[in-house]
Amino acid sequence: MEKIALITDSACDIDEETLKKYKVHVLPFKIIYKEREYTDGIDITPQEVYINMKTEIPTSSQPAMEDIEKLYQKLQEENYTHVISINISSGISGTVNGVALISSQYPEIRTFLYDTKSTSAIQGILVKQCGELIEKGIEFEEIVKAIPEMKKKVHMYFVFGTLEYAIKGGRIGKISGTIGDILNIKPIVSFDDEFGQCYTCEKIRGRVKSINRLIEMGEKYTAKNKCDAYVIHGNVEEDAVKICSRLRMNPGIRNVYLIGQISAIVGVYCGPGTVGVCYAEV
Repeated sequence: MEKIALITDSACDIDEETLKKYKVHVLPFKIIYKEREYTDGIDITPQEVYINMKTEIPTSSQPAMEDIEKLYQKLQEENYTHVISINISSGISGTVNGVALISSQYPEIRTFLYDTKSTSAIQGILVKQCGELIEKGIEFEEIVKAIPEMKKKVHMYFVFGTLEYAIKGGRIGKISGTIGDILNIKPIVSFDDEFGQCYTCEKIRGRVKSINRLIEMGEKYTAKNKCDAYVIHGNVEEDAVKICSRLRMNPGIRNVYLIGQISAIVGVYCGPGTVGVCYAEV
């Protein structure tokens, strides 16, 4: 009989209730300051990271190999036969490679490792959907086949509060970013499917207009199919609540979920003031 474990990493943005309900194993990133190293989601919160960015912008490192090893040892002891691991894009982190290396040392546990080519809410929604299928008793092979199709139906867009943190984190070109801040350009950002890296969908001048466009972009999906919308933010809950209210006015949106703070590891690069909406076709 199959016993399937569900793994992700702390870049995954979904509510704690979902993680607990489906017994998701979360591999934590490290948040690194000059004086101390923290474990993402364990001894530092996203809000603390955003507040601390006023004085110091931390760096980060992927989940430790020993943490992945300990997790697989635990799964082996608990007689798991299969693993589905939904992870941050290999285009921005080596986490996928780390899990691949450790899982290869446990051939008795069959592992399906999925590179989301994305992160944050997309990662979280895929984890949630896999958890639902596991709970229903769907077989491992069927779930594995379904995941790529599930990914095609999830679409995420961000607006940064400022381009400063993306520039310092090396996520966008320095010159275009500097000019963008001077001209008050607020680009709509997403992830490309080929390399799993950030790219600019549209360049909008001004925060209000950029948020309006963020909401409008979902209409191309809701015009064809019903969608659920997931809203995340970088320490700007008031903006996120307003976005939720406006999304609920769209008859093509079935449910609106305010997930809350963007994870600390993603927040290191997008910074405070960021808002994001993920549209999941149902």
